[in-house]
Amino acid sequence: MENSTRVICGIAFHTLERDVMTPLVDCAIAVDSAGTIQSVTTPGDKNHDGILARAEADGTVFPVPEDCYLVPGLVDLHIHAPQWPQLGKALDAPLEDWLLKYTFPLEAKFSDRDYAFEVYDDLVATLLAQGTTTAVYFGLVDLEPNIILAEACLRHGQRAVIGKVAMDDPATCPDYYRDPSASDAIAQTRAFIDAVAALQKGGEPLVHAAITPRFVPSCTDDLLHGLGALAQQTGAHVQTHCAESDWEVAYVRDRLGKTDTEALKDFGLLTDKTILAHSNFVTRSDMSLLAKTGSSIAHCPLSNAYFANAVLPVTRALEHGIKVGLGTDISGGFSPSLFDTARYALTASRCACAGTNPDQLAAERGTNETPLTTTEVFWLATKGGGEAAALPVGAFEKGMQFDAIAVQAGHATSGFRCSDADTMQDIFEKLVLNANAAAIAKVWVAGETIETTSKQGR
Repeated sequence: MENSTRVICGIAFHTLERDVMTPLVDCAIAVDSAGTIQSVTTPGDKNHDGILARAEADGTVFPVPEDCYLVPGLVDLHIHAPQWPQLGKALDAPLEDWLLKYTFPLEAKFSDRDYAFEVYDDLVATLLAQGTTTAVYFGLVDLEPNIILAEACLRHGQRAVIGKVAMDDPATCPDYYRDPSASDAIAQTRAFIDAVAALQKGGEPLVHAAITPRFVPSCTDDLLHGLGALAQQTGAHVQTHCAESDWEVAYVRDRLGKTDTEALKDFGLLTDKTILAHSNFVTRSDMSLLAKTGSSIAHCPLSNAYFANAVLPVTRALEHGIKVGLGTDISGGFSPSLFDTARYALTASRCACAGTNPDQLAAERGTNETPLTTTEVFWLATKGGGEAAALPVGAFEKGMQFDAIAVQAGHATSGFRCSDADTMQDIFEKLVLNANAAAIAKVWVAGETIETTSKQGR
C-alpha cells in the first residue's frame, strides 16, 4: 500500500452492537498505509467534504464497484485446515469414531510438504473468495506443515490465527499420529510460536500463533498443564474444543471429575484470548466462568448438528457476557461459507427456541429463549467474531483494521437482488440471507485489495 491515506467510498453496513445494524450511506472510510481506519464519515459530518476533496485532489478516492455494498470482512473462528480435502464427505460416524476412521489418517498425510502446500494454497484462496478475511485454524501435530499454512496466509493476504495441534495421550490417539510426549508437544508449540513471529517483520502481524490442545480427551494432564503454563508465559492465543458432544462431556467427567470448562480453567487454558469451539453442553456455571475469564465461544451450528445433535444456546451465552462468534468447522461442517454459517445459526436458533416435538404443547416444546435475528448473526460473523478472536476487525471504526468485502447485487449466480422499493434494512437483510461467493466483488485485508481466484476458478 502506498504511504498515503486512501478513502473508500460507498454504501456500507456494520453492526457496532449485536442487535443494531448501522447503514453508512455515501460514507467515506479513510485508511492509512498500515490498513488502519483513520475516520468514517457520512454527508453532514464536519470533516466529510474536506476528506473527500483532499482525496480527490490526491487521486486516492476509491469508490466501491457499482451496485455493491461494503461490509466488514467475515471472521471464521474454527477451521480444521488439513480437513479441507474431506469437505462434504465422511460425516457418517459419531465424533469419537469419525476421528479415528477418517480424520487422523487424513491429517497424517500432511507430512508430505508438496501435498500440504497444494491443499493450503487452495484452502486460503478459496476462503478469501468466500469473504473470510480472518480465519482461525487448527493445524497439525507435525510442526512444518503448520509453517506452510502460515506462509500461505501471508502469501494470499489472509489474517489468521493458527495452532500446532497438541495431542499426546496414547489411550486415545493412534501411534502414527500423535506427539511422542508432553514435553515434545510443548517444545514444538513454543517453536511454532517463534516461527510464526519470525515470518513477519515489523508492524502489526497478520498471522498469529495459537496454543492448541486438540481437546482434553486427546491430551495427558502433563501436556495440558504445560500448555497452560506456556499460555501464561507467552500471552498467545489459545484454542481447543470444549463440551462438543455428550461423549466428550462424559469422558472428561469420568476422567477428571469436573466439567470440560472447569478442567480447562484448572489447567490454565482459559484466558481472554481463548477460543472454545462448540461448547454446546456448557452449564450456566460454566458460562459464568467463561465470562469471568474473558474466554470466547466459536459457535459451529452445522457441525453441531452432525456431531452433537445439539444447538448452542447463543442468546444465553451472550446474556452471560461471553464473547461469541461463528465457525464453519471445516470439515465437520460441509460449507466453507460464513454467510451459510450465519444462516444455519439463524435456523438452528429458531428451532431450538420453539422446539420440534409435536407431541408437546407449544409452551413446553422449546427453550423459550429469544431466537437470534438476522442482525445478530451478521454481528456474530463480523464484530462478534473479531472480539472473540481478540483482533481489531469486524466493524468500520476508527482504529480498527480495514478488512472488508464488497457484495454485489444482481449477480447472475447470486440470489442477492435489490429494488428501488427496498429500504436500507431490506437491502441489509437480503444481503445477509442471499449473498454468496459469486456476489463478492472485492476483498480487502489491512487495506490491501486481495486477489481471490481459487484453484477451482483458475
